[in-house]
Amino acid sequence: MSHVGVGPRAVTRSVAFLTAGVLAVPALAGCSSEDPSGKPLAGQDIASASRARISDGGTLRWAVDSLPDTLNTFQSDADATAARVAQAVLPSMYRMDETGRPVRNPDYLESAEVVETEPKQVVVYKLNQQAVWSDGREVGAADFAAQWRALSGKDSAYWTARNAGYDRIEKIQRGAGDLEVKVTFSRPYADWKSLFTPLYPKDVMGTPDAFNDGARRKLKVTAGPFAVKEVDTEDDEVVLTGNPRWWGEPAKLDKLVLRAVPRDKRVSELVAGELDLAEIDPGTAEQAGLAAAPRDAATGTPLTGPDGTPAAGSGGSAHPGPQGRSAAQALRSWAVANGSDEESAEEEILAREERREARAKLERRQRALSGFEVRKSLEPAYTQLALNGADGPLADERVRRAVARALDREKLAEAVLGPLGLPTEPVGSHLALSGQAAYADGSGALGDQNAKEARALLADAGWVPGGPVKESEDGEKKAAGAKGEKDKDGKDEKKSEGGDDGTYIVGEDDQSTDDQSTDDQSTDDKNTDDKEKGEKEKGADSSGKNTAQGGAPGAYAPKGTAAPAGSATGPLAKDGKALTLRFVLPSGPGSEALRTVADRISDMLEKIGVGTDITKVPDESYFKDHVASGEYDLALYSWPASAFPATDARPIYAKPVPAADGSLNVAQNYTRVGTDQVDQLFDQAMATLDQKEARNLLRKADSRIWAAAGSLPLYQRPQLVAARKNLANVGAFGFGTPVYEDMGFLKKGAHGSRPSATPSS
Repeated sequence: MSHVGVGPRAVTRSVAFLTAGVLAVPALAGCSSEDPSGKPLAGQDIASASRARISDGGTLRWAVDSLPDTLNTFQSDADATAARVAQAVLPSMYRMDETGRPVRNPDYLESAEVVETEPKQVVVYKLNQQAVWSDGREVGAADFAAQWRALSGKDSAYWTARNAGYDRIEKIQRGAGDLEVKVTFSRPYADWKSLFTPLYPKDVMGTPDAFNDGARRKLKVTAGPFAVKEVDTEDDEVVLTGNPRWWGEPAKLDKLVLRAVPRDKRVSELVAGELDLAEIDPGTAEQAGLAAAPRDAATGTPLTGPDGTPAAGSGGSAHPGPQGRSAAQALRSWAVANGSDEESAEEEILAREERREARAKLERRQRALSGFEVRKSLEPAYTQLALNGADGPLADERVRRAVARALDREKLAEAVLGPLGLPTEPVGSHLALSGQAAYADGSGALGDQNAKEARALLADAGWVPGGPVKESEDGEKKAAGAKGEKDKDGKDEKKSEGGDDGTYIVGEDDQSTDDQSTDDQSTDDKNTDDKEKGEKEKGADSSGKNTAQGGAPGAYAPKGTAAPAGSATGPLAKDGKALTLRFVLPSGPGSEALRTVADRISDMLEKIGVGTDITKVPDESYFKDHVASGEYDLALYSWPASAFPATDARPIYAKPVPAADGSLNVAQNYTRVGTDQVDQLFDQAMATLDQKEARNLLRKADSRIWAAAGSLPLYQRPQLVAARKNLANVGAFGFGTPVYEDMGFLKKGAHGSRPSATPSS
């Protein structure tokens, strides 16, 4: 099981789970070196086909992670399945395109624009005049107004999980008619396109009782290509059927069944013919011989036979070579079975029979799976290393930065994505992914991987090679000489290499400190502000030491700080205690990739003298009892990407504040690392209607998040989907919102288009 940390808003945006084993602006006109947003690293893989090539009718059985507890995506217990149902049955004003940007959904919205900014922001929506609810009523201003009142946060009787954006609306009025909606905001709101997606009927939003309980197991009134027929708790499935009042292109499928199937059971269900479509983990794909086939030594691309299965005899299956045994083994088996030793012969005959049965079972399995293929892309989510800055060694920003700079993110991404034949570029932003409007590589604010400077930062923080580590009475590791060795004059014995004055400026390696405006920021820009401004804003003292959390380039190791050459010869220590970090990981069968990454991280940290104590915990308690509660030093989990980072990412990186009861209110900032500057930049980005200015503010916020080193984005998550070969317009969607009415089974002889994983320019 992989782990994706999301809030209630992110559930509706990214279609992702908190513990998922499983989430407007014009599209990019082109890519150039001046555009820091770049392009998506991998395109959709959905076997695209025109509707004319798809048969009418059929049932698509689609595996999901769980049966939803509610169909109201604005409640706290809503999950990814609820979001998927909402996409198929409810209006959405905007949907995501292949670059992760919101685009108008013409089935519901003819136009939407900001018509006034002074004295207040006013947005006018003009709805599709054909849009009607399944009870025959027009989708109109009354539905917008009911949803606003329910989600505004003004009435506590509504059990809402969030009110972001809706709390900025002052009033909603009918325009020229019921199909024109005029929304006036009390405060400017840049992410207004995030609102009213999904849009529920006023029957659900109109009263607290209807909101709280009326849409948990059923949705009587819908307005999408599909309608909810039933939520079957006995068979663990949600059944959707075509909506007869749908005004758009009719759904090709008769029925869409979302079945809750555990990830480790999905291949068996595919083999048994009980599923047509299932997202699977890399480990599961490898076991099935579907995705992780033998690799080309040069490219790492899976090698497959002509039918897409692992190449015979190359290790892709459990039975190498003809019939799973070499010629020598087969000859020996025959000799023993026909030999004079009756006891050995009988045992070998039984063993041969077992092998024949195993081969027959494998052949049946392979035949069943031959009708499937793995469609792969990159999920709109990224895996990060979280560094808990609440207490312990990582409360010191210098230690966090040292840990971050010890890691080779490219190697970590290669370890996970390379074997799958997917692009292995590390993620360069906390707030967006490559191709999205707000994306720019801000990792220069932290600096490149550099073990020498990492050790210098640790030395400046007081962590130095401390000699033998001893066990105390309680079993805690201790070390002597924590303050390091000094010469007889009391000065540091070692000097820095290279003949300089011993000052290391982290993140400004051989780079200019000239101030650059955010308008000129690009992916290879390694600075966020000039040195003088950085010292003023981040509290740098006269010695050059960075004394404030969250500074951009310039976590300084002052003059005289030794940067130990080569690998640390022993564990680092301070005040007699070894520098060992608690690394908490999930233990479930779907978390092999996380554990592989954790092992590599531990090896990299060991080279700078930092130890790790890896603890594997049950999946069900990993997030709640460890990550969310702060019981860890290092942890790996994922966040979904959002088209609206000013709104959706703020609670993830906002500075924790004391609550009334004395506890710390961290919202979704489970690293407990935040700064006032980052909060201010988010607030400014949320309040500006100039899209270019908003993007620049977000990129500046991202640079400061990198500099604070509370979290380290590693790689975009792989998305592997086992699909019947004759299924079209469904699979690994990447950023894009599924078009449910176009899904279906190809006509005999028709084929869908399978693009490469890496899109062309």
